Amino acid sequence: MFKEKDYLQEIVDYIKKNLKKGYTKESLKWALLEQGYSRTELERAFKKADEEFALEAPVLKTKPRITYEVVSPQEYKIKIKKQPFWKKLLGL
Repeated sequence: MFKEKDYLQEIVDYIKKNLKKGYTKESLKWALLEQGYSRTELERAFKKADEEFALEAPVLKTKPRITYEVVSPQEYKIKIKKQPFWKKLLGL
């Protein structure tokens, strides 16, 4: 059982290292599947990697402030200049 945890931790460390480099989870998953790892091992490893990343993330001490602004409909009227089809086609 001890070896399995070390084995899983090695996969987790590999995933975390490559996610930091910029690889996507999907590309890592396919690469590890091609190397012979099972889907269940990878599911557990990705879940554990996500948990470890969550623990490393900074905690926000201030809450975001949401403000609302009422905008009149006249400000958002868009004027569309219509041209005949043949002018669009010829670029006139």
